Amino acid sequence: MRRRRPARRPGRVLCRCQASGGPGSWSERLRGTLTAFFPLRFLLCASGDFVKMYSVATEELVRLLRGHSDLVTSVQLAPHNHLQLYSSSLDGTIKLWDFTDGILIKTFTVGHRLLALYVLPAAEDSVFVIIPKRGARDTFQLVSVKLTKAAGQDMEAKEFSVVLEGVDASPKCTAFGREGEYVASVKDVSLQVYFFKQKQLNRFSLRRTNKKGGNNVFTCVACHPQEDCIATGHADGKIRLWRNFNHKKEYTFSTLHWHHDKVLDLAFSVEGTSLLSGGVESVLVQWHSGSDCKKDFLPRLGSAIEYVSMSPDGAFYCTSHADNRITIINSNLRFSKTIQGLVKARDIKTGLVVDPRTKALVLNGEPGHLQFYCLQSDKQLYSLDIVQQEYIHQAGLNQSDLSRVAFSAEGKWLATVEEREETDLELQLKLWLFDEKTQSFRLNTRVSMPHEDHVTAMCFRDMDETEDDSLMLVTTGRDGVFKVWVILEDTDPEAQLSLSWSCDFVGSYHGYQATNCCFSEDGSLLAVSFEETVTVWDSSTWDLKCTFCHPPGKIRTICFGRLTCSKYLIGATDHGFLCCWNLLSCALEWSAHLNVVVLQPDPFSEHIAAFSWLFKESSYVLVFAVFVFKPNEPQPICIQRKICKERIQFAAFVPRDAPESIGSDKYLWLRRSQLFFLTDTQELMTVSTKSLEERLTLSSEQLAVEESLPVTPFSLLLGKHRHQQSQGDVDLGKIVRHHHEQDSPAVKELLHTPAHVLPSASFLCPIFINSLLVSKEKKSAEEAPAEVEMESEEAEDDSDEETAATEMRQDDTMPMESLGETTHKLSKSEEKELRKIRKTDFSWISVF
Repeated sequence: MRRRRPARRPGRVLCRCQASGGPGSWSERLRGTLTAFFPLRFLLCASGDFVKMYSVATEELVRLLRGHSDLVTSVQLAPHNHLQLYSSSLDGTIKLWDFTDGILIKTFTVGHRLLALYVLPAAEDSVFVIIPKRGARDTFQLVSVKLTKAAGQDMEAKEFSVVLEGVDASPKCTAFGREGEYVASVKDVSLQVYFFKQKQLNRFSLRRTNKKGGNNVFTCVACHPQEDCIATGHADGKIRLWRNFNHKKEYTFSTLHWHHDKVLDLAFSVEGTSLLSGGVESVLVQWHSGSDCKKDFLPRLGSAIEYVSMSPDGAFYCTSHADNRITIINSNLRFSKTIQGLVKARDIKTGLVVDPRTKALVLNGEPGHLQFYCLQSDKQLYSLDIVQQEYIHQAGLNQSDLSRVAFSAEGKWLATVEEREETDLELQLKLWLFDEKTQSFRLNTRVSMPHEDHVTAMCFRDMDETEDDSLMLVTTGRDGVFKVWVILEDTDPEAQLSLSWSCDFVGSYHGYQATNCCFSEDGSLLAVSFEETVTVWDSSTWDLKCTFCHPPGKIRTICFGRLTCSKYLIGATDHGFLCCWNLLSCALEWSAHLNVVVLQPDPFSEHIAAFSWLFKESSYVLVFAVFVFKPNEPQPICIQRKICKERIQFAAFVPRDAPESIGSDKYLWLRRSQLFFLTDTQELMTVSTKSLEERLTLSSEQLAVEESLPVTPFSLLLGKHRHQQSQGDVDLGKIVRHHHEQDSPAVKELLHTPAHVLPSASFLCPIFINSLLVSKEKKSAEEAPAEVEMESEEAEDDSDEETAATEMRQDDTMPMESLGETTHKLSKSEEKELRKIRKTDFSWISVF
């Protein structure tokens, strides 16, 4: 089983998530980073070990370029062939792609970790990369690497020359100016400019702080495409425009200032008439003619702007954000499209929760929001504003955020807890009802201070939601109590809301803090942990049935068994014990010495996944492993060690749309659901029996009806319709010819002819309608069985006579067939006429 090592990247990594490489391999998914842009059609970005290509028009993932074995650090269009792409990676290779067909053309092995890549039109046979300096820690250099043009796919590129020493590892701290005549690089408070023709190096330094307290540390650099002008961003939010820098002492610079915090990236327009800047304010600023007075803004882009890029024709701008979002913007600063993956939140407190309706993964997203993340398409479905307050980007300011979330069994109700801690703790419990009309959640009940201290856990009772009386919500808190919330119906006819939630019961156990809660599968029992003790309550009478304890150590997590193992209760302590109690005998069934940090049951099977950390005495490091077991069998079904080095925070089983066929017995527990887990570095990982290409639903396979057809809403509907028809034909075991498919000239003319040259609709409509009609002589094979069945019902009274006649007919034909003679086979219409004649009464002939 192959496991990828989560790589660290000082430059353009925004998030992490990965894909599996083989059967049962553990994987992580990496967030995308914008580094290149193809005019008008596709957007290319580095995303973990891969290069992703998105459609600018539809925002869909079109192609995935897979070949690197480590983090991709940069992607650049080939300057002399814009259908080709260069990519660099920490695996020490530069790859040349034909990205339109997804073909890897060449691989150049440099032999060093490549942190950034720059490609210039003037340098045809070489590229520039940033690599670590040998023998020096945290020291990097810009080098020129010669790419050989020899035949073959795998080449070595070990010949390089050093251009600049002591550069920053970030790709946005180095830039090339005026058709590659010079290169500028910033680090700390130093700017160095190297001129290639003159072979001259000029260095400029600033004081770390000025008299007004400003921070002059460089954060990014950009070069004017046509003039000798360098723009540098600084930690205090200022932008400096450097000129006459070919002289060491006669240089000048002007200052632009709008950002209140550090400038994260800069980019000149294609013609150099404007400068774009972005920072933590989530505002894209466009500076005109280098003037502090002439500037435009595009605010409220969601999160900090970390990278800015633009299309080669200047028609679009792109911004890459800290929350793993790419925004496509028109050149007139009008919002166009957004590509959103898994949002990187400030802190994940809600855990991983599955929405029963959409099967989406729900967790913290933007501040005060819940994100609904689709695992199949690697896209955010939507974001739900829970706090409903404007977030202020200011360090040290305490603002309300989500801490707990829970769904009812069918996803009709959503419960959230938000908290804000200033001098006093502020808590709010909100109950949301799903609105079928708006297809979103609507706030139903708000409870201020449901507990006197932090809410530690929350869960719904999994029962039939058709009856509101059976719905029940339980919350636990550090105030030493657990509370039961039920639905009350408002009898006031003038009330706007007929349903609301109210507290029905408050329970406690010797004043201990309540830490966890969960219901049994049938909802009859509630388990609540109070520090070192687990209590079991009857959910109908709220009588305390029994208690369990396994000292030393507090109970960290608990869960009930399911299906055939529903009589077991499993708990883990913070002193390294995993315990299984039998609810029928009220005794300890078994225990294991295991440092469990996350205990996650599968809602569709008896399996439970326990994530544990193991200490390696040889290297003095912690590694994590997962144990999959059934409560009635203490022997684990599957053990996977060294799944990751980061601490695992949360896990969730996500149900599959259909059971998956798995060949290995070791992974049969993945047949009906898939296990996902999240680390403290917000890396979302999973174990899968399929490769990434099979798991990701690409739009090229999903939307394109033909390779030559554009991806449009009409072609999408047509493709779905054809797929349903072909699937139905396969299920019925019939071969049916559809005359209205793409062999129809009318359909081809509609789909292939550009809209501006099509004839009028009144001319095309009769042709299109006629192409959908089926003539009577060419009845489909589906109509014949229905016709025979209908007429057989009409002839039920004569069934015996027909059966006898049929047997006689079969007996008569067998000798003829044995002699090699052929008989005339009646058509359906002839058989129909024959049945009518057979049912006719000819008894009147006996009179004659």
